[in-house]
Parts: sequence; C-alpha cells; structure tokens
Amino acid sequence: MSEIHGLAVHAAGAHLLAYKYDPGELQANEVEVKISHCGVCHSDVHLIDNDWGISKYPFIPGHEIVGTVVGVGSGVKDRAMGERVGIGWQADSCGICEWCRQGLEQLCAKAQPTCVGRNGGFADRVRVNSRFAIPLPAKLESENAAPLLCAGITVYAPLRNYEVRPSSRVGVIGIGGLGHLGVQFAKAFGAEVTAFSTSKDKEAEAKQLGAHHFVNTRDTGALKKVAGSFDLLLSTVSADQEWQAYVNALRPKGTLCVVGAPPSPMPILGGSLIAHQKAVAGSNTGSPQEISEMLDVAARHGVKAITERFAMAKANDAVTKVKKNQVRYRAVLTN
Repeated sequence: MSEIHGLAVHAAGAHLLAYKYDPGELQANEVEVKISHCGVCHSDVHLIDNDWGISKYPFIPGHEIVGTVVGVGSGVKDRAMGERVGIGWQADSCGICEWCRQGLEQLCAKAQPTCVGRNGGFADRVRVNSRFAIPLPAKLESENAAPLLCAGITVYAPLRNYEVRPSSRVGVIGIGGLGHLGVQFAKAFGAEVTAFSTSKDKEAEAKQLGAHHFVNTRDTGALKKVAGSFDLLLSTVSADQEWQAYVNALRPKGTLCVVGAPPSPMPILGGSLIAHQKAVAGSNTGSPQEISEMLDVAARHGVKAITERFAMAKANDAVTKVKKNQVRYRAVLTN
C-alpha cells in the first residue's frame, strides 16, 4: 500500500499542515479504510492543544471516521473489501485481559486510542484492528453517522448501562454536541426526557429532538423546582456546575453520570448520597459491541447528529469553530 496523506499538527496548538506517512505492511489483524467523512470532536481540540498531556507530535487527529474497507489483513475474517465501516475513539486493545474477554475493550489497560501515539482520521486513509471497524447500517447517512462513533456512543453507553427504560426519568445537562444526541437516544429508550441548558433559545430545538421538558439553568430557582425528579442525570458539559443541586434533583437510587469533564473538583456532600442511595459516576465511550448496537438503534429510531460540513482541506476552519463553540452541533470533514 502507498503512503497515507493527511493533515497533522506538529506542536501544541499549531495549525494543521499537510503530512504524509508510510504505514508499512498491513498487519494480519488490520483493515485499511478509505475515509469519506471524519467528525471533529472536542477531544481532537484537546489533543491538538495537548490539554491532557498525552499528545505526541506530529500526529493526524480525528476519531469519528466513516469510510470503506480497501485493505484486509491476512487474519481478518470479520470485515470485507468494499464494506462501509465506522471507527471511533479506539483502534485496538490487547484482546486477552479480563476486560477484553468480557467485551469491555474500552477499559483495557492497553487500549489504543485512534489518534494518540498514532495517526487518525483527518486523512485519506487509516488503519485499525478490524474489531474496531464497525459495519454501518445502510439507513445511516455517512455525514450524520460519523459523530455517532464518539459523541453517540458516549451518551448511549450510560443510558444502556444504567438500564434506562420507558419508566425512567432522564435529564440531559447541556444541549450541545453530546447533549443533542443524548436527548434523542433517551427518547428512543422511551424515557421521560428533560433538557437542561443555559441557552433559553435551545428550548424549541430540544423539544423537537425529543425532550418533554426544558429547564433553563440560568434561572436560579429552576433546579430547586425539580428536586427528587430523576433516575439518571447525564452531564455532557465541560464547565463547572451546581453539582449539589443536580444530586438533589435525583430520585432515590438515582445516578448523576458525568461524560463531559468539568475543570474543577466536584463539591458534593457525602450525606446527600447516603440517605437515598444516590450515586455519582463517570462513563467512558463504549465497546465495539455497544457501538454496533448503538448504530442499529440510531438507524431504527432515526437518531442522527446535526452536522455542519467542511471540506477536509478546511480542517483548520472546522477546528477553530469547534474551539469557539460555534458549531451547532457537530463539525464533519468530507473527502
């Protein structure tokens, strides 16, 4: 196979520049995917700026990838040439630890992210372990499906793992790139859904996406009014919040699940968890099996990301808009 061409960042916070690399021999367990679409996630921005201290330069960002299989390793039995697949945050895992054996590959200590220490999807092609190239249902449009590979599974996994069902009352905190998908999936689970946002102008859209109720969190009394109301609160925001007020908003045995990382420690009174057996938890992305299930649910229930399209060559423009929170709701690059 020939060189792979993409757009790489060469130093923290730098602009993306044309970059090519030789991927070497296709490994027995790998597939090579010709990329048609790649989402721009806030995690890509964090990696570009090295906010997490794990970036290795130069590297090509991008981990919400949709494309077609153009190369199949000698040991691959689960993918075929020409198949349309999606690739998310993870490109590989050890396959033999207790978590991999349980089908929880996202918890593997040797989990290999798609664009940390390797090159991702702002490119013409990419290679991953075939287990992490997930077939896409025919009904899903590539552009709207790309963000599901990271944003979609990030909100789907906790809804599934905390056993949301038609009797559940679910709140989604933050109606942005993650939250607008969280509302749609919570509705698909049959739950009663409440959207929480600082933007009053998002109320109509949140209800269109499936929210039954809307809480404007800039209204100081609004959170007090919903005390004791929710089985699951899904926090998608990466800003500090009135966390204690959200814990108070949980019903007995309710969970506040964090999928967006706030910058400061979360001050929560231990006693407020004890009395009614409440919990505060975090959730990673999801396993290949969960991603496959999530894509199937999205196809059957019409869940799709609201996207803004950019040509791959305009990736710097897309990254700038994502940084400034000017995209409603997910930026997607197209080849």
